[in-house]
Amino acid sequence: MMSITDPNMSDRFTSAMEEIHNKELKTYTDIIDTTTELAQSHRQFVKSALDTCLKKCKDDDILFETIQTFKKDLEWKKVALKEKRQAISEVISEIQEKDMQKEDIIQKIEKLKEEQTKRKELIESQYKANKDRLKNLQKARLVFQDHLGLEVRTILGKTQLVKGEKLQFVFRNINPSDPDSAYVITMGINESGSYQIVSSDPVLECLPALEKRLQETNNLPAFLANVRKEFISQTRR
Repeated sequence: MMSITDPNMSDRFTSAMEEIHNKELKTYTDIIDTTTELAQSHRQFVKSALDTCLKKCKDDDILFETIQTFKKDLEWKKVALKEKRQAISEVISEIQEKDMQKEDIIQKIEKLKEEQTKRKELIESQYKANKDRLKNLQKARLVFQDHLGLEVRTILGKTQLVKGEKLQFVFRNINPSDPDSAYVITMGINESGSYQIVSSDPVLECLPALEKRLQETNNLPAFLANVRKEFISQTRR
């Protein structure tokens, strides 16, 4: 067993303590180096994470601005679309209104055509009736002129009520005491194509009844014969 006073013992102890100190110092150094590396790595990670976050924030800002731009563009397009729809609706309404006006005009044209056709048929009918009446007048003229001394004159009506050509039938040989005395009846054809008595000289009270009978029968010779009888009867009163 060694004594504590042994000089070699003190050296060995000192050497052992230095070895332990060096090991601990190396351990501390390793810990400090590791900590430093970890700190640097952490700083780099934090910096990288911060850069990533900043880039992400910037990208998010750009995305937000893009979204806002899209929203504004969408709103503008909605307004434009609404205006276009309104314009299209107005155009359609205008077209429909014009179609209705066109249909109304077509109906009016068709109605005018029908009225013109009816008017033409009426004019043709009146012309035929007037032509037939003129033939009857010619026949009556010949009969009465040759056998009863009847004179037929054509006159022009000038009043508002009596316009156009009229016929005057002048009867003679009515009054035995004055054979040349004239008894006159004036007549024509009205707008409806019927005979119309204008006047008589002298006045015959029964003339309206004779006119009505003439319009019903269109028998002019019979009418003139009855007028002559009434003139004769009037001279004998």
